[in-house]
Amino acid sequence: MFAGIAPSDRKLLWIGGGVLVFMLTASVALAPPGEQAISSVPSTYSAQSGGAAAAYALLAQMHYPVKRWENPPTELNGEAENVLLILAEPNQPPGDKERKALADFVNEGGHVLFTGADIRNYFPDADISAVPPDPVWKTFRPSIPSPLAHGARSATLQPAAYWGTLSPYQLALYGEGDATAVVSWSYGEGEILWWAGSTPLTNAGITKGDNLSFFLNAVRNWDPSAHYRIYWDEYFHGQRSSLWSYVAKTSLAWGLLQFGLLALALVFTFSRRSGPIYVPKEVSRLWPLEFVDTLGGLYERAGAASSAVAVSYKRFRALLSRQLGLPSTAPDEELARGAEQRLGWKDTGVGELLQRASAATFAAKLPPSEALDIVQELESQAARLVVRAPNRKEKS
Repeated sequence: MFAGIAPSDRKLLWIGGGVLVFMLTASVALAPPGEQAISSVPSTYSAQSGGAAAAYALLAQMHYPVKRWENPPTELNGEAENVLLILAEPNQPPGDKERKALADFVNEGGHVLFTGADIRNYFPDADISAVPPDPVWKTFRPSIPSPLAHGARSATLQPAAYWGTLSPYQLALYGEGDATAVVSWSYGEGEILWWAGSTPLTNAGITKGDNLSFFLNAVRNWDPSAHYRIYWDEYFHGQRSSLWSYVAKTSLAWGLLQFGLLALALVFTFSRRSGPIYVPKEVSRLWPLEFVDTLGGLYERAGAASSAVAVSYKRFRALLSRQLGLPSTAPDEELARGAEQRLGWKDTGVGELLQRASAATFAAKLPPSEALDIVQELESQAARLVVRAPNRKEKS
């Protein structure tokens, strides 16, 4: 026969169901937006107008040694010789170690093609204009003859920024007046080529004017005698090569969390039904000190500290008078004198103790600390007495 669900288990099921509904709602609300929105990130994975899938596929078809780079720049150590790293508008700032790794890469002979206005986050010595330009497509002519201008009499870009003051190691290659759009920067043993925008390598801009020739000139092998490699960075676009970085972009993490909560609920339910049963320990009502504790609480609430002193005072007088063989009505002075002469209690302060106790018995308000001190001294003196029961002779 079905026994039904216990109230505690029913409550647990309601809580678990509520948590599950909350997590499902949060998964829907916090899910990343779909690809319907137009993305301006020039990623090699994006086929949208602002993406760079066409440029990457073109290099692969033309047998350029190109590959996507999804590792941190710290792993570029020792790979700077004849290597081109393309940083096309990276949108995630580097850490201190990553920034230093990029600087070391170029210093050791590596080349970097950097596009966009965020170059100062990666190479702090760059000087970018503070005022952003009008973000419309513009055509720029070569400022001086250079290998980059071979077959590329113009470059059409949508500038995100213009270069500021040029240092002795920097050379303006394309621009008009103060609007410097392309800069070649000698950096240690290597070189940084900066574009004001990524238009020449995007899906929508690679076919504009001479942009294709301009792009191919930028990724050329500057040393045909050495092995050449092109790393197109996707690490700073959020594409990380670790397993967790992939899982974090899916709903698998939420699913694992829900599975973990469900497993925890099952284990908790099973342990409650199958675990050992412990009978809680009950405090006995026959506790020996319960009466003393209750009586002390009554004295405390009533503020009758003098009554507690009176009880101990009368008990000590009764024991002392019996020990000395004196009547119970004997004055305190006589009891104190008898204790000093017959019991040898000299310099014990028995007389003073009896006077204090007598005065405290009739006190209207006695501090609890003083009452406790008097009671402890009375009980201590009473413990010294050895009172023997009187001998009773049987009648013949």
